[in-house]
Amino acid sequence: MTGVRMDIWLWAARFFKTRPLAKRACELGRILSNGQIAKAAREVRVGDRLRITNEGGDFQVEVLLLSETRGPAAVAQTLYRESEESRELRQKVAAERKAMREFEILPEGRPSKRDRRHIIQFRGRG
Repeated sequence: MTGVRMDIWLWAARFFKTRPLAKRACELGRILSNGQIAKAAREVRVGDRLRITNEGGDFQVEVLLLSETRGPAAVAQTLYRESEESRELRQKVAAERKAMREFEILPEGRPSKRDRRHIIQFRGRG
């Protein structure tokens, strides 16, 4: 096997839950292969460097193995190697996000009737 479709490899490596989500990420330009925007049909080869942006963060990985089937997470992690800079940056962003939650003001309970009216008016429904 010399190459696998980009969307299939991203799905097999568990960066996306479904293949259509992987395809959509390619269409939106969230996948870079060797510095170029990758389409879903582009072939991934061993040694390619990918930059993947998804809800989990921004990953910079090197492709080590190819697979067309989705397996357990332990097997999926052997398909690629994430760079140290990428891992450190993702951990830093996660820590910042966690720290911001401490300063978030949460409501004490359910909104009152007056509060609900303000919410409905703000959303443009009333």
